Amino acid sequence: MPHTLAEKILLAHSDVKRIAPGDIVMTRCDVVMANDVSGPVAFRVMEQMGAAKVFDPSKVVMVADHFTPAKDAISAGLQKRLKDWSEAQGVTYYGQGRGGIEHTLLCEEGWVVPGSIIAGGDSHTCTYGALGAFGTGFGSTDIAACLAFGEFWQTVPGTIQIELTGQKRPYVTGKDVILAVIDRIGVAGGTNMALEFVGPGTEALSIDERLAVANMAVEAGSETGLFPADDRTAAYLAGRTNRSWKAERSDPDASFAARHRIDLDTLPPLVARPHSPGNVAPVAETKGVRVDQVYIGNCSNGTITDLRQAAEILRGRKVHPRCRAIIVPATQRIYRQAMKEGLLDIFVEAGAMVSMPTCGACFGGHMGVLGPGENAVATTNRNFKGRMGSGEAQVFLANAWVAAAAAVAGEIVHPAEVLKGEAA
Repeated sequence: MPHTLAEKILLAHSDVKRIAPGDIVMTRCDVVMANDVSGPVAFRVMEQMGAAKVFDPSKVVMVADHFTPAKDAISAGLQKRLKDWSEAQGVTYYGQGRGGIEHTLLCEEGWVVPGSIIAGGDSHTCTYGALGAFGTGFGSTDIAACLAFGEFWQTVPGTIQIELTGQKRPYVTGKDVILAVIDRIGVAGGTNMALEFVGPGTEALSIDERLAVANMAVEAGSETGLFPADDRTAAYLAGRTNRSWKAERSDPDASFAARHRIDLDTLPPLVARPHSPGNVAPVAETKGVRVDQVYIGNCSNGTITDLRQAAEILRGRKVHPRCRAIIVPATQRIYRQAMKEGLLDIFVEAGAMVSMPTCGACFGGHMGVLGPGENAVATTNRNFKGRMGSGEAQVFLANAWVAAAAAVAGEIVHPAEVLKGEAA
């Protein structure tokens, strides 16, 4: 019986012999992850369940990233709870200064391999699909069950296949690809579905760009976003992991819920306007919007690729006097690479602030929240009302090129308008 990639992964992690969309199967976890927000709640539920130990300490990872560094005594207490519990359970713990933002970090550290299943206490666990893994996010109650038993009930999703054709134009990135997909199918168009990305345009995307695409699959309501493993995947994983894996793809005659084609030859840089990731328009249609803050970072776009793009715009230029710019490398390793390449000096010289890895401002926690009436251009994944601070602020989602250009201009512009002499 032919199967999609998502079905194959779930079939390999369950005890059933047949699988089809809509089936509910008990699924084994390869990795269970939680953070300083979801973890402490899950620990309390575990205690209420009477579960004293995790199912397998070697498969559990805790990451302090949301309130890092702690903004007050309460958040400090959450991080202490995460650290103390991790030590008592003998599980891997990435603390302040030793890790980074969970989704980028777990890929970087070799926890994620093609065909694996990761249960995460964070909605953007779908990011791991960039490496061909089935990553899916849970609330803390379900994570408690995963920690105790190493398995969870999963409804088998249908699959929407997205074929990318052509080649990306200048200043177009993976961010624009996923915004185009969300624009096409809607913010609920992927409900009960997995998104699967195929085609020559997909194979040309770097792993950093695939991370950006898979990360926002959940913004279409999808369970996960999957890239079949290929040579780029193998090259990325070389030296990072000793976990065994093999490349899998959907069978040619598998049944898909829908198929869509995105032509990269005609795709411009895009912006998601307030207050939805689905409110998408070409950057040219948002030109001139005043910008008070630019935020380049997050689990979708804090990679070294994003920082290099931002540096190309900011090199030799200044952040506009009415704008503030915050740059957040996603992990300590990316931070050090940016330092080695001189990118951090470019940012500081331009008048931008450089933060250590943190989720802080993305979810409106700290280190860059917005005030009433302010507009922000952010490389983050959500722009709901109040997401980054005041409910009277507005967030525009864009790629790092567009965000950095807005920082220089003090308004939304096409990056080519900042890099003089280049056609938009």
